[in-house]
Amino acid sequence: MEDTNTESHHDERSLNDHESKSIDTTSGPGIPEVHNDQNVGIVTSLGGILDADLEGLATVASEGLPHTIFTRGQKRYITFMVSWGGLFSSISANIYLPALNTLAIHLHVSSELINLTITSYMIFQALSPTIFGDFADMTGRRPAYIIAFIIYLGANIGLALQNNYAALLVLRCVQSAGSSGTIALGSGVIADIATPAERGTYMGAAFVGPLVGPAIGPILGGILSQFLGWRSIFWFLVIAAALYLMVFLITFPETGRNVVGNGSIPPQTWNVSLMHYLHLRQLAKQEDPLSRTTSHQSRLDEQSALSKQRKLRIPNPLKAIHIVFEKDVGLLLLFNSLVFVVFYDIGATLPNQFKAIYGFNDLQIGLSFLPFGIGCAIAAIINGRILDWNYRRIARAIDFPIDLKHGDNLRVFPLERARLQMCFPHLVIGILAVLSYGWTLHARANLAVPLVLQFVMGLTFVSCTNTISTILVDLYPSCPATATAANNLVRCTMGAGGTAVIQLMINAMGVGWCFSFLAFMLMAAVPLLAIMMKQGPAWREERFVRLEKADDNRKQTEKASSVARSQA
Repeated sequence: MEDTNTESHHDERSLNDHESKSIDTTSGPGIPEVHNDQNVGIVTSLGGILDADLEGLATVASEGLPHTIFTRGQKRYITFMVSWGGLFSSISANIYLPALNTLAIHLHVSSELINLTITSYMIFQALSPTIFGDFADMTGRRPAYIIAFIIYLGANIGLALQNNYAALLVLRCVQSAGSSGTIALGSGVIADIATPAERGTYMGAAFVGPLVGPAIGPILGGILSQFLGWRSIFWFLVIAAALYLMVFLITFPETGRNVVGNGSIPPQTWNVSLMHYLHLRQLAKQEDPLSRTTSHQSRLDEQSALSKQRKLRIPNPLKAIHIVFEKDVGLLLLFNSLVFVVFYDIGATLPNQFKAIYGFNDLQIGLSFLPFGIGCAIAAIINGRILDWNYRRIARAIDFPIDLKHGDNLRVFPLERARLQMCFPHLVIGILAVLSYGWTLHARANLAVPLVLQFVMGLTFVSCTNTISTILVDLYPSCPATATAANNLVRCTMGAGGTAVIQLMINAMGVGWCFSFLAFMLMAAVPLLAIMMKQGPAWREERFVRLEKADDNRKQTEKASSVARSQA
């Protein structure tokens, strides 16, 4: 297991060494440039999020190449595409919820069996990123995205055509396998283009898409199911995914640092977007024949150097499992998974509870998810800015210089305190909201009360999970997709267990005591954050020293082998 982690550490060191030799840093790949004065709908909205006080950061001059050559406008566009891609994982889970009752009747199965299709979806939501994350950290982001969406398209076509419960169960697993990798891939892309001081904001913007899913998914599902039938849900997903894949192939650049460095090294010919290809052709036409030949050979040499550092192999899900057993990461993932169990149980129980209490149809059930989803989306936007604000505040307090261009040395920064401090108020408010929510449903209170509490729970719990996602990328900058996959593995596995038993718990305990139990479970998780803030820096340094020693031993072994071969 130690060899796997050592390999990741070595990859990061080798990449940094190679980037210091790169020469072409004058312009980023040819992707749409989003200027501050452009009005481009959602892209501009995300741009406003990303602009939040970044100019106010204290910067420090630093030598060497920048962390990335992508301009702010290009980074905003890349983040928008990451957010859009991540939308498919959450919308696929939630667009389906309003049709649960209809599908149970159509396929002649019980509500418990239909809920198993949610559980199976979450199981593959846990497993899939462990494969796609390692694959993306090894070969680049674009190939992983393309394969994921091809699988996703095929699954949705099958779901739209199926007629029995077994096919529904299996194809939901395949659908999850295709869409769920996008969350890990998105975190990897953000780590590629954003420095630690701005990562909270970019991570928050990237998670807007995945967190808008709980808001718009049930509404779309309710409308489609009510007026066009449940099959239209999956045909809609086919059309939406095909549109995304087409835009992705044309515009999205490769960002993987083991493939393009800081963006200055062109990727392999087969891995170039159409716009990047046209950009390279335009540059080639502007050069004289001698310079063109020299530049082409230089690019080939740079690509070859990075290619030698990449060891292509079958994706290894055990890399994500290895990360789970690090002491600091294990505590973070345990805390995050408990929050996620409650988060998913709220959505899984809503259709049955609101139908039984308020007599809602599919469309009304879909609309009932709106406050919860809006709270999730607002949390993604605001919490990222809060994380960066707290990062700056603590940096000023300890006179730590922030370098937005090249990135910060987090080895000497109290990262755990900067990130986790903001979880405590969110968690306290969220626990009180869960406790109130259960007894509100028990009392069959006015509809406005549970809807307001749903908004509060979405706002607070997503703030907590978003914080954990950000610090995991900070802890594993060399393999961010794999670290995010480890997060998904634990939280979705526990979430799957939670959704499998939640209806049984409500039947046995009553809805009031059931959600009280969930609130008490979250209270028990609070000390985990306190332990992490106190012990986390020491555990992180311990891991760094271990990896540094292993890397030195590896270099000595390679040097000895090289000397032996030369003497032979």
